[in-house]
Amino acid sequence: MNINELVTIIKKKIESQIRLENISIEDKTFLHKNHSGFQAGKFHIKISITSTELKKLNRIDSNKKIYKILDQELKTNIHSLQILIK
Repeated sequence: MNINELVTIIKKKIESQIRLENISIEDKTFLHKNHSGFQAGKFHIKISITSTELKKLNRIDSNKKIYKILDQELKTNIHSLQILIK
């Protein structure tokens, strides 16, 4: 899977399960290419979400919700996930 396909999947999954005002997804894999744990085909993703629904939850619960939505992608294509909720 390439990064564009992964971004599309992530966006569709989150938008279908969380009410949000805005979502931005960035590939940060290039920052980690020389790290010892780097795996080709596994991406480092940064997601910035503006959502009143998630802001009502505490940080742990909002992150858990996103991790649950992206469970399959985390097992197969995402090595690292950074979540920012505004």
